[in-house]
Amino acid sequence: MTSSYIALDLETTGLESWTEKITEAAALKVIDGEIQGRFVTLINPGRAITKKITELTGITDEMVKDAPAMEEVIGELLKFSEGLPLLGHNISFDYRFLKQAAVNSHLECERDAVDTLLLCRSLMPADEKKNLSAACAFYHIPQSTAHRAEADAESAHLLYRKLCSLYGKEREELFRPHPLIHKAKREQPATKRQKEYLQELIKCHRIDITLQMDCLSRSEASRLIDTIILQRGRLRE
Repeated sequence: MTSSYIALDLETTGLESWTEKITEAAALKVIDGEIQGRFVTLINPGRAITKKITELTGITDEMVKDAPAMEEVIGELLKFSEGLPLLGHNISFDYRFLKQAAVNSHLECERDAVDTLLLCRSLMPADEKKNLSAACAFYHIPQSTAHRAEADAESAHLLYRKLCSLYGKEREELFRPHPLIHKAKREQPATKRQKEYLQELIKCHRIDITLQMDCLSRSEASRLIDTIILQRGRLRE
């Protein structure tokens, strides 16, 4: 059972680490059960944030427009969290995004972790919901702003401490960090031809869309082109 770790939470534009981007990162450095440091930042994802994501997280395009890009902060974030296991609720989700960002910047990111979601699945009654808000409510842990990175990281930390106090001695094996496994491939930037063709499609079909062309990966550009052609058609002669 570990009492020192990095409580990590990321907010993103969607669910898939190879197609979506990070909009906010929070890492809380916990030493002997107490928060000793915080790394919290909004991140410019280089694309518009959908209405659905804004409703879920409260993060808007206006909030991130002057924020750093992920490649500007990933090195500092990894250094801040170095040498300690990660902790989070469904930490494999956050780790996939973290590792993708690291790989894109030619950085290593191999970590061990404790997942409070897995702990809840093992320790809570079967008929109780196991998401972070529900688990905190079940254990009477106060919560602040749900679905913001710092608040969720702190909630996961408090949930873990509560679970440790209740079950740590009798179920110590559940609280040991385990290696996180995820393979990520470095994103390749969109080609010049892709950018030109995408811009032509947007102009031709008069599509109101906010894109930072220099931030697009090859696969992202390809998906956007395919989506526009499917919905609006090819370039008009």
